[in-house]
Amino acid sequence: MLFAIHPETPTDATAIHALTAAAFLCAPHASHTEQFIVDALRAAGALAVSLVARAEDGSPVGHVAVSPVAVSDGSPGWYGLGPISVNPACQGQGIGSALMQAALQALRDQGAAGCVLLGDPAYYTRFGFSPVPGLVLSGVPPENFMALSFGPALPRGNVTFHEAFGARS
Repeated sequence: MLFAIHPETPTDATAIHALTAAAFLCAPHASHTEQFIVDALRAAGALAVSLVARAEDGSPVGHVAVSPVAVSDGSPGWYGLGPISVNPACQGQGIGSALMQAALQALRDQGAAGCVLLGDPAYYTRFGFSPVPGLVLSGVPPENFMALSFGPALPRGNVTFHEAFGARS
């Protein structure tokens, strides 16, 4: 499938909501609130990166959201990646990987120190993410909370995602 990645535009919000809901509908690890999280991040002005993958016909087939996180050691410039969504009918065609690479490049271009995420190590380690001893997201298995530093420094402490991650509707 041919697709192109672009920054989110104001007219994309409804399509991103539907796409995200569909992408996580049957995911066993999902909270099924991911679409509400993206909406709340947008409403709070907390989307540092929001990219849409569009098919040749212009329809959105993927989306990635990135927002600032706080680290208890005070490390500045860290971001959380997610949710990342791909239309279920289009999964396995490189859209998610392309969105990951584009989001990470956008963070580097913005001068970010690094990025964290919660996910499957079998997938995310291919992008350079790995668990970091001493970097903790409360309530999740440490092997599923990973970081990628864009420089030599790695933070230590508890990570807090934006309050929008508590959105339920």
